[in-house]
Amino acid sequence: MRHAARTNTGRYVSRLTSGTLAVVMAGGRGERLKALTEHRCKPATPFGGKFRIIDFVLSNCVNSGIRQIAVLTQYKAQSLIQHIQRGWSYLRGELGEFVEFIPAQQQIGTHWYRGTADSVYQNMEFIRSHNPTHVLILAGDHIYKMDYGPMIAYHEQCEADITVGVVDVPIERANEFGILTTDDTNRVVKFAEKPQDPDPIIGNAHLARASMGIYCIALDRLEKLLTDDAANEDSSHDFGKNIIPPAIDRMRVFAYPFEDVETRAQNYWRDVGNVDALYEANMELVSLNPELNIYDHQWPIWTYQAQQPPAKFVLDGEGRRGTAVNSMVAGGCIISGAYVAQSLLSSDVRIEEFSVIDSSVLLPGVTIGRRTKITRCIIDENCVIPDGMQIGQDPDEDKKRFFVTRRGVVLVTPDMMRALA
Repeated sequence: MRHAARTNTGRYVSRLTSGTLAVVMAGGRGERLKALTEHRCKPATPFGGKFRIIDFVLSNCVNSGIRQIAVLTQYKAQSLIQHIQRGWSYLRGELGEFVEFIPAQQQIGTHWYRGTADSVYQNMEFIRSHNPTHVLILAGDHIYKMDYGPMIAYHEQCEADITVGVVDVPIERANEFGILTTDDTNRVVKFAEKPQDPDPIIGNAHLARASMGIYCIALDRLEKLLTDDAANEDSSHDFGKNIIPPAIDRMRVFAYPFEDVETRAQNYWRDVGNVDALYEANMELVSLNPELNIYDHQWPIWTYQAQQPPAKFVLDGEGRRGTAVNSMVAGGCIISGAYVAQSLLSSDVRIEEFSVIDSSVLLPGVTIGRRTKITRCIIDENCVIPDGMQIGQDPDEDKKRFFVTRRGVVLVTPDMMRALA
């Protein structure tokens, strides 16, 4: 196998990553997040108290030594553009480093991006101009920490034409993902998009191998595949549906398991594509030992954050003591005589006295009035909850006013609050 003896050396891997161009697809509508993406795209959605979803994939790139990054945008991209301009402008252009925005521009023909593959195809001129050794195609809407260097080295070691990052998911959830069937060398022999009867992995009938939406491919092979797909009028121009499946029979397509090298345990990866998944991923962070360690100094999650003072807890009277238990509280928050439990408060949140916040996610700039009670909610950015309001206590009443998920999480947005006025 090519370079097999060198794949574990840092210098070899760093040379691979420095010659790689990352293409982050951040143009989707994010419709499954409902009203959270009414005014923003999914990658711009706040997460974890101080981050945006896209910060995780961009941090993975930078921490992996990949400093040439193109972000493809299309729908409701203004807040995403603003966030990246503020937080990711430190890369050094004179050293060939960049995070470049590429909005849909009808570069080829008269149509906007028609799918993930078409979004990359329309920007092949930009990609070619940087002459990368490898192109790494990434989704901008997943939460995970991953060093892409070993994956690119694995791609070289296997002499692969395409390498797909994969995670093992419970077989009963496999119909939510693109599922790959692999042989005992991890070569892909079949791909099925959201199958009702998925193939299990070898040796474990309870798990299936799901695509992470990460593809490593050489420039010439990428261009050939995308050009052929663009000429197919019946294609939906999607990587998972139209690029990977036909390549399996005529190219070497391999799966790269995203797992711990020593224990083979599945690494953390979350698709926060719907409100329940976003809520649960945030709630995991406030648990005692969360699987996602955002306090890891060896793999920091970079972001833009406003200059905020420390969180403040005030008042110490009976029933009106500023308290937060088993919670995460970002800078700029003031908890004034209120009780917060099992919750995640983003920056600049204000909670007034006698209020109780339980098992909830409050996004930046939320204001909570006096004597409110909020349970199992996501309160969107800049919402103002008036005195005395009860949310998450009566499901029937909540459904009349807000959006309630299948698992009973209540989503509240400023538009919904204005509709009640």
